Amino acid sequence: MLKFTEAQQLIRNLSRSFGEEEIALADVEGRILAEDIYADRDYPPFNRAAMDGYAVNIADWEAGIREFQVQQVIYAGELGQEDLKPGTCYKIMTGAPVPSSANAVIRREDAEQTGDVVNFDLKNIKLYQSISRQGEDMQNGELILPKGTKCSFAAISILAALGKSCVKVHSLPKVALFTTGNELVEVGMLVSDTQIRNSNQYLLKSLLKKWLIRPTICKHVIDDKMQLKTALAEALSCDIIVTCGGVSAGDADYLPEVLENLSVKKLFHKVAIKPGKPIWCGQMPNGGMVFALPGNPVSCMVTFKLFIETYLVACLGAGISKILTLPFKGTRTHTANLDEFFPVTISGKPASVQAITINSSGDIRLGLHADALAHHPVEVAELNNGSVVTCYLL
Repeated sequence: MLKFTEAQQLIRNLSRSFGEEEIALADVEGRILAEDIYADRDYPPFNRAAMDGYAVNIADWEAGIREFQVQQVIYAGELGQEDLKPGTCYKIMTGAPVPSSANAVIRREDAEQTGDVVNFDLKNIKLYQSISRQGEDMQNGELILPKGTKCSFAAISILAALGKSCVKVHSLPKVALFTTGNELVEVGMLVSDTQIRNSNQYLLKSLLKKWLIRPTICKHVIDDKMQLKTALAEALSCDIIVTCGGVSAGDADYLPEVLENLSVKKLFHKVAIKPGKPIWCGQMPNGGMVFALPGNPVSCMVTFKLFIETYLVACLGAGISKILTLPFKGTRTHTANLDEFFPVTISGKPASVQAITINSSGDIRLGLHADALAHHPVEVAELNNGSVVTCYLL
């Protein structure tokens, strides 16, 4: 039985691109860049006034001049008309270009202006004070956003500043999602005493949506070999098939057999983790991946985070999943000879994690209000106050 890190590496080794596409800047939120983005000019593109005030030549100040004649008022977007004459200054607004004949800006609060004459009551000033110098943020041709960058609000703002109205991003995969089981009914339908609602379908759709992925096929299939085979066969052209339930050792757990009969090559069945041990993973004839997840809700969530998310990160060139190491608060003893994952909250100053109690992998609460999944390594018998744990952010 594979360790989860071995299974993750196997999945990474089989990662592949889903293609690239160029989309409008307005639509790139959350997408992954498929091109390197370079500065198209210096930023700032000129020496820029960092505040409202008066731009002077520091040589005049060093010569003892404290009273200056306002030669010109410069607003943002305007240029200085001529160089400063000795004993003169520009009255300048935040964001305006500072002419080359000026090399310091004195803020408005430190000045007293009467008519066109301004006096400064300061002991000293510094060269280029309150001036954002040309190219200090970015220089022309500098790599600013490498491919693989996720387009956050900050990245989108930079793309706009660089004039990128369209951006090349990694295409999203075509995903088929199947839940299985005779006991499941659709949310909103009448439910008997022996039935449960199909919450896992909504769990998985929500987890996929965080990657901006909406399944092109989304179905529930009962535990019947022929119906499972028919449904799955229709999805073999997809990039990823995700199933939920039917992969354990029960008499109605048909999925492994059905998938192999459809020429899906088994990569592994069962991983040394709790919850989520029964996971089955395979590769379709087209090179796409099948992730057959266990049906218990917590197992479903854990295996998505550990394996499907690992695969998406590798395929989309998105670096690594969001992982933190934080001190543990409390005590926790191993319940099985496996790597264990459990829901935690993150709080406090300095931050630490605390376990959220769940009854089992079938607990539909999923560790409600959890911030992360924490890893309890198989070789560590007990976690105590201060034990450092790896956390997969939710």
